[in-house]
Amino acid sequence: QVQLVESGGASVQAGGSLRLSCAASGDTGRTACMAWFRQAPGKEREGVAGFYTEYKLIYYADSVKGRFTISRDNGKNMLYLQMNSLQPEDTAMYYCAARRPDGRAWDREESYNYWGQGTQVTVSS
Repeated sequence: QVQLVESGGASVQAGGSLRLSCAASGDTGRTACMAWFRQAPGKEREGVAGFYTEYKLIYYADSVKGRFTISRDNGKNMLYLQMNSLQPEDTAMYYCAARRPDGRAWDREESYNYWGQGTQVTVSS
């Protein structure tokens, strides 16, 4: 089993920055693929950024490219999401997810076995 715990969510004004963290514990051998997803009220959960450790591949949703940066510290079993130039449309609950590589696209929500409880990001205009 894998446990994921997110932190770092907060309320900020548009143009501000936040850094989300996700701490992984348990069988971290099952976390070669990790990603950040978000879900805004009334909307479906969507992939924000993905990180494939084995191949050092990084993916971003078009809506966050150039503003968000995903990174991973394997020694500490941590996943991060640096979010800059935040906009009101970035308001959502942000989730950390993990799985083993299985060939599916990084933003396939149903492909992830492990999820954190989420951390709320609210951006005001």
